[in-house]
Amino acid sequence: MARPVWSGVITFGLVTVPVRMYAATEDHTTHFHQLQRGTNDRVRNKRVNERTGKSVGFDDIVKGYEIADGEYVTVEREELEEIAPGKSQVIDVSGFVEADEVDPVYYVRSYYLSPGDEKYRKPYELLRAALESSAKTGIATFVMHSKEYLVALRAGENVLALHTLHWADEVRDPEEELSGLPGRQRSDSKELKTARQLIDSMSTAFHPEDYSDSYEARVRALVEAKAGGEELTPEEGPPEATNVVDLSEALNRSIERARSGKGGGGGRKTGSGRRKPATGDRTRPAKRRESGSKSGTGASKGRSRAGASRNTPPLRDLSKDELYRRAGDQGVKGRSKMTREQLLEALEAHTGSGSSGKAA
Repeated sequence: MARPVWSGVITFGLVTVPVRMYAATEDHTTHFHQLQRGTNDRVRNKRVNERTGKSVGFDDIVKGYEIADGEYVTVEREELEEIAPGKSQVIDVSGFVEADEVDPVYYVRSYYLSPGDEKYRKPYELLRAALESSAKTGIATFVMHSKEYLVALRAGENVLALHTLHWADEVRDPEEELSGLPGRQRSDSKELKTARQLIDSMSTAFHPEDYSDSYEARVRALVEAKAGGEELTPEEGPPEATNVVDLSEALNRSIERARSGKGGGGGRKTGSGRRKPATGDRTRPAKRRESGSKSGTGASKGRSRAGASRNTPPLRDLSKDELYRRAGDQGVKGRSKMTREQLLEALEAHTGSGSSGKAA
């Protein structure tokens, strides 16, 4: 069970709702220790005086703010504690805004709120339902761990969610910070209309569970492979940028591809109406080299056969990366050194698809 990171009350007007706050997310990143090369010896960081090279105890360290080159104003921890905001147990809602008024760039971290006690479930649900039906978001401030936060209070499906926000002076103005912005596109341009058609043809509902962190999966696969004395084959690099001269043609071809179900960011729909990532968009770890990898081969082939259907795109419509993954599922030898055409020929020969061009 998750543990609350804060407890207090939400106040708006004369209404007070006791709540507990929990972290809404957790980190799934693979974390590494630092070791000295060739050994299992851990490497530790030490506090060292950069001028003398001698270690410095924690109690002898003060905070310093540089006001000029090499010139600092020092501040003691006790001085910061004296001016820190006092402990607060109140999320003070100052007003309610339209939900889409809060630009996503302001969001920092997300939390869930639960009723502070069983007897407060009714006012809790009343606030959640009122926010949901009005499509409003509460804007509030509160203090946690001696730091003041600006927050947005939002209604989830069955829970109140709280998001910490950046303060206004923390968000950069793109017009001031970026050079070479193209300006707004003419609303009647042919390219814009075609691009909107492409977006419409690829429109889908958002289901977060349909996506996964492919890089993190590759990191874990790398660790597992090295632990087993094996190697991984690197995946294909990023695609090249579209030439401006070919933009209209690329847009039109993308629309045809999306409409025919041969690819596109929208994925493919299942019988229930939900979409799953298209074949080429599935995030998997990089395949292990056939020279040293035996584990998982049968499972991979089983998944390949189970996933094949009449709706599978023809091989010639797949990218090199997609063909490489198919070759891995089929156990094609020497695939790591093949070009796209060689992968295509090998797959067609292996599956006996020939002129039909359908995947196994």
